[in-house]
This record gives sequence, C-alpha cells and structure tokens, in this order.
Amino acid sequence: MAEDQTTNSLFTLNQEDISSSPFILPPTSKSCSMNKLCRQVSIESPGPVAKNCVFNFYVPIEDTPPMGARIKIVCAGACYRRRDRAASLTSMSSVSSDLSDYCPSITTQTSPAHQGIREGSLFPGFEVAGVIESLGSEITEANNCGLQIGQRVIVYPFDEAPAGYAELMVVPDLKNIVPIPDSLPISVAAMLPTGALLAMNAVFKAHAIVTEMLKKRSAEQNNKKCKILIVGTGGLALWAVRIASYHFASTGANNFIDVTVASLRDEGFRLATEIKDVSVVQWNECLYEPQLIERTKDVCGGPVDVVIDFGTTSRSLHRSMHCLSKGGVVLISDEVAEKLMPKFSRLSNEYQQEIIPISNGSVNQLHDLVTLVANKSIEPPPHSVFPCEQAAEVIQKLCNSEIPGRAILRFHDIE
Repeated sequence: MAEDQTTNSLFTLNQEDISSSPFILPPTSKSCSMNKLCRQVSIESPGPVAKNCVFNFYVPIEDTPPMGARIKIVCAGACYRRRDRAASLTSMSSVSSDLSDYCPSITTQTSPAHQGIREGSLFPGFEVAGVIESLGSEITEANNCGLQIGQRVIVYPFDEAPAGYAELMVVPDLKNIVPIPDSLPISVAAMLPTGALLAMNAVFKAHAIVTEMLKKRSAEQNNKKCKILIVGTGGLALWAVRIASYHFASTGANNFIDVTVASLRDEGFRLATEIKDVSVVQWNECLYEPQLIERTKDVCGGPVDVVIDFGTTSRSLHRSMHCLSKGGVVLISDEVAEKLMPKFSRLSNEYQQEIIPISNGSVNQLHDLVTLVANKSIEPPPHSVFPCEQAAEVIQKLCNSEIPGRAILRFHDIE
C-alpha cells in the first residue's frame, strides 16, 4: 500500500526530461540506476537578489538498493548541514540565535539548483521519520532485520545520506534504519536521529569524564559533588538536560553530580526551570562578561568540572571556559570544533583545561533512545509541526527565535 501511494507522486525519468526542464536536477551518481523523479525541497540562505530562498525541484531518485530500502518521508526536523562537512549535523533550533553570524561565512559554494544564490545549506531532511516504501531485491525474512514494507521508521544519519529533503530517501544498509513503535508520534520520532542523539552522546561522555575525575579525588574530597553545566536552550540543550536528568537518576549518579543549565534566552529559561533537580542561570547578554561568569559560578556553587556547550560562538566557549575549574573539560559539537578549537588552544593550555569534540551517537544509542522516549522515561522538548509548504516562514521564525523548542516539517499525512 505504501508503495502504491508513493508511486502516484513519482514520474518516470527520461533523458529528455533532464535536458529540457530547468526544474529537474541531473543524477549525482552515474553508478546508480535512477528511473524516477520525486520532489525535493531546498531551503538556502538568502543571496543578494532573493530574500526567501525556498526551492522545489524534481530530482532523480535511485532504485532501491538490493540490500537496502527506500523510505517515504513523513516528517523532517528543520536542521542545517554544511556541505563542506558531510558528517556534520546540527539542530537548527539550537543555533537560530547565532545563525546570522554563522551563515554569512559560508560563501564559497553556489547552489547547483539556482545559480547566483549563495549556498547556506539549510536543508530539512536529515532528521527524518517515515515509512518503508520498498525493500531491496535481495532482502529476505532471514536478513530483513525485522523490517517490513509500510513500517514506521527513522533513519540514522549515515555519512552518505543524500543532501536535502526529497519525498523518498534511499538507505543502502538496513542497519541504518530504526523501527519506531506505534506509541511514539512520528513528529517526535523525527527529532531523535541528530539533535537528541548528539545530546545523548554528550551526556554519556560527560558521565564518563566525571566518573574518572571522582576516581582521582582524594578521600577528603569524596563527599564533594561534581558539577556539570549545560549551555544553551535550543533543541540540543533541551534534549541534553532531559536526558541527563533521567540518566543520572537511573544510574544513581545524581548522588554525586549536580546539573545546571545556562539559558541563552527567556523562552529557554522557562522551559529549563520546569525540569526537576536542575538549577538554571540566565545568560543575559545585556550584562558584562565578568558579571555573567560570577553569576554562573554562584548558581553552580563554584567553578564547574564539565561544560556541555551547545553554543556556536567564540563568546559562548570563552565564557564556558571561565566558568570551568582547573583541569576541567568542555564538550562541544564537532560541527563547530574545527572553527573554535584553534582559537582556544592557548587558553586551554593556560587554564589546564581540555576541549573535546562530540560527534553524533551510535545506531545502538538511537535504538535505546527510541525506547526511552516511547515509554516516556525521557520527555521530549516541545515542538511545533508545520506543513512543508510553510518552510520559508518556518526558517524565518527559527532565525528570529520565534518557535519554542523544535520545528518539524510534515511532508505527508499518514496518521
């Protein structure tokens, strides 16, 4: 049934179509068989001519790989991905306040779809949830990993994931497909593969670091709790504080770990205060840096041992390091590590601190995350669902921090 529904929205691909239509993009790989077209939505940063750059194209879609599957996308988290760093994935809502600083630096590439428009690489589609449209010809009951046509799934963000949203996504290996139970809303599931998974990996890494720190403490320091500061109140930070609250409580780590959230905006401050056993400090940008640092240390009860910093600016990282104790560790997304780490190498050596990039988590972690969110052990942050036709409006609102929590684009309605 899912295959029939998808087929209705596709077109047979002829060479004549590719050469004659300006709205059809040619195949990106000559080694793949492509005999159909499907719609793709591309959201790119404004150029000197166009203010709102939302494009709809018909792109060639690969046939289902023999050992893979093709997914019909239902919901996609609004996120961005830099084309020059294929493995980098970050929640748009986590960086919306810094987007005006971040995007202008990406000016070296031009959109293949629209010459003259600056490439900002704002593509929905890397946090995706949908249904299996078809399975490969070599998939059998013995090797299907329990997957079936029509099953609700999410896709782990593998390195070769196609750039940009299209109505169908080809997944060459079934191990990158994670089934979701009926109890999990598909819009919530779409938030898990990148933002929530990255946050989970950061929390687990912070726990491991704190555990090692405690082992090295002297006997008189054993009763002193370790302090973790989570910076940001976009999608990443909101997921991190929820995951940390559950994880530390379930492992007993809350007996020796205190968590504080540094909120970057008013809406995030309110959301963070709703979480039990978590302290909150607001980083009001109207205050001087020394005041913000002192305020943070007061709320945390002194310098912290670990900072999970989901900010994307030098200012955020600089402030985090001044809130950190000697020998402390700052965890940052590997999306910004390449840009920020060289700037702070001298400071980290001077303060005897370490900056560690955090990558997206593993497929196994994603399976665990689905279970925890589905059974309500971890409560997802708030999100709003918009039809894909409103993509331009959604991106504008995200840039202005007008959407609380996460924004999800819906491309098909199956519920």
